[in-house]
Amino acid sequence: MLRSTAILFSILASSICGIAAETPFFNTEEICDTSSLEIEVLQNWKPSPKHPDIQQKLIEVTVCEWWDGQKVRLPVTLNAPLKGLPCRNLIIANQGLSKKAFAPSGAQLDLLQKHGVGVVLIGMGTIDAMEPAGQLHLGMRGYLLKTKNVRYTPAWIWGMSQMRALTAALTESEIFQPEKVITTGGSKRGVAAAAAGIHDDRFTAILPVVAPIIKNPGTPTYVIGSEPEFISVQNNKFFANLDSGKLDLPDTTHDALDARNERRSAIRVTLEQTKLAAWTEEDIKTMSEKVWDISRITNYLPEIKKRGLDYFYLVGTNDSVSPGLVELGRQHPDFPICIIPGGQHGGPTTVGFTKQVPKLPLSSENFTAFAHHHFFGDRKLPGVPTISLKRNRELKQYLVSVQFSEGVEPESNELWWSINRNAPYTLPFEYDKWESSTMEKTGVGRYEAAILSVPTEQGQIDFLSLHRHIENGVPFTVSSPYQSITVKH
Repeated sequence: MLRSTAILFSILASSICGIAAETPFFNTEEICDTSSLEIEVLQNWKPSPKHPDIQQKLIEVTVCEWWDGQKVRLPVTLNAPLKGLPCRNLIIANQGLSKKAFAPSGAQLDLLQKHGVGVVLIGMGTIDAMEPAGQLHLGMRGYLLKTKNVRYTPAWIWGMSQMRALTAALTESEIFQPEKVITTGGSKRGVAAAAAGIHDDRFTAILPVVAPIIKNPGTPTYVIGSEPEFISVQNNKFFANLDSGKLDLPDTTHDALDARNERRSAIRVTLEQTKLAAWTEEDIKTMSEKVWDISRITNYLPEIKKRGLDYFYLVGTNDSVSPGLVELGRQHPDFPICIIPGGQHGGPTTVGFTKQVPKLPLSSENFTAFAHHHFFGDRKLPGVPTISLKRNRELKQYLVSVQFSEGVEPESNELWWSINRNAPYTLPFEYDKWESSTMEKTGVGRYEAAILSVPTEQGQIDFLSLHRHIENGVPFTVSSPYQSITVKH
């Protein structure tokens, strides 16, 4: 009976496997073909050594044949409870590239142990670290230069990996029969989550962390040597101040930032390489946008809203991997997001970051709440408040007001602002300082506070509000749209 049920579910899973509107970036058959997974079992189902109440299976799968003769294979750990099968709710996330079984941690482990949510982890890393290590990124670069096809980009292979992890999970039909699937991750793994959720309608929700939303991550152009001049000018000035001891940052910061730049450069192409490949100026401009289009959710909002994809983003104000927050606030003021004031990207502590968004307790808390909302309906999302600003010329202050929809009364409400911020994509932008004050309740769902410091001369004020709302004992933090104004005296 179990075998018949498993076969029936496998057939059903194959028949409903589809890509949202069959995009030009991904092919349904390639993603959903279980035979091309070429599954190798590295460890069969057995209890986890650290968590005996969950069971694990470790496999290696073929993500794709990226180009002729080059298959990409990655490890996948399937995690499930020992009892209460099959899992009706599933999380697709990530692990390291090594061929060993990984158990989830934090919020994901809690959801698995207490609520029977399956957790599937697929290996993910930088392209140069993927097998064949030190060679794969060179092949990717060569094919991109030759074909100008976005298949040969990091966003494509990361997104494809996430989708193939779900395909692999569905082969274990006695364990996983998901009705709802969330995918999540930070940085490159956030890019993967976004791409998978946008283009594969088997995913029902996404929560990317420190991932691009509306603009390119890290740098405005994919071609090294075509960046705007102001970036190098500001970066050189930053390093001069850093090396002379004028900045309160660790001695290791300069070397750490240089190492990060090398890692980022490994996935990009140079201006000289594009010239050798006969790219035109228009090619450079067009491809610099197209390489990340796969994962920029604002390009697809009408389609995914129609489809009913549940989405929420968690980013930091000081992270150049998710820039464009001013434009996001203006163009999409109802975008569901939590923006951490002063929040920075992840990475080693040697870089001098003190507020890395992925490591904040709030990040885990928000994922827990989002999962409870999406899987179980334990709470609603509070919605995005509207935000407005009024100038008090007598007091030389700016009064900020936020308004929530009826019935939403957050327990914690803060106004945050930063004066004369540095430009996005520059190094000093990542270390900008922010100030805050508590917002006072002035009406139903309405909160106000004054910006207590303003530029003495013409300048810029960037500001947003942050709110923690609790429903049925489940806390969730949301922010207002990011705002920026120019002050003239």
